[in-house]
Amino acid sequence: MQVYYGILLFIITFIGGSIPLWMKGLDDRRMHLLLAFSGSFLLSITFLHLLPETFEELGGKAGFYLLGGFFLQLVLQRFTHGLEHGHVHIHPAGHDHHVPLTSILLGLTVHAFMEGLPLGFNYRETATEPSLYLAVAAHKLPEAMLATILVASTKGKSKALIMLVGFSLITPVAGFLANSLGTNYYAMSQVVMVLIPIVAGAFIHISTTIFFESGTKHHMLTWQKIVAMAIGVSIGIATLLFE
Repeated sequence: MQVYYGILLFIITFIGGSIPLWMKGLDDRRMHLLLAFSGSFLLSITFLHLLPETFEELGGKAGFYLLGGFFLQLVLQRFTHGLEHGHVHIHPAGHDHHVPLTSILLGLTVHAFMEGLPLGFNYRETATEPSLYLAVAAHKLPEAMLATILVASTKGKSKALIMLVGFSLITPVAGFLANSLGTNYYAMSQVVMVLIPIVAGAFIHISTTIFFESGTKHHMLTWQKIVAMAIGVSIGIATLLFE
């Protein structure tokens, strides 16, 4: 089943990320609403599925790893410049502004690999795995779109497409790798178990940052943003019905 989820995740990421290459009029307002939805959905799945599973496995120690993951994402953000939560401003062609493309793509690669690791774990509750795949897919949609816009604006559409293929593969491959190593090697299964709360901490950082940044210049809660967040939370709660 994990193979099918991984293929679906790749397809969603690739198709979603390619939207800026053929669709015009993708403005900041729409992107902010998509970010608000994906952030609230990711946070809901983290609290409702991922945290109960990891605290059941690790007990109180999970809190330390969770805290470490939160601040690890803060460090990683230094390289991505906040692209994973929408905080990247793309300047028009010809604008005299240096874009640290290598740093951003390197940080995104590490981030994408990290968020794939929990996908390879065997969870107690049957609804956790598909719910987590859905949440990661929702998060990767705006992330892939912003990465595509960034590369296309600096290197052209053909290179953006090549980047998108590689980026879309990283998270599913990380999930397959974690599952394979965790299944065949006991020591690796223990490592993967510890990595899950670390990634959950990173998810919490990303989601809460999105809430503050995906809005107006004064960080006001517009009714459109509230609706987007409410839909994300509602879908997250609905996944509990499949337990």
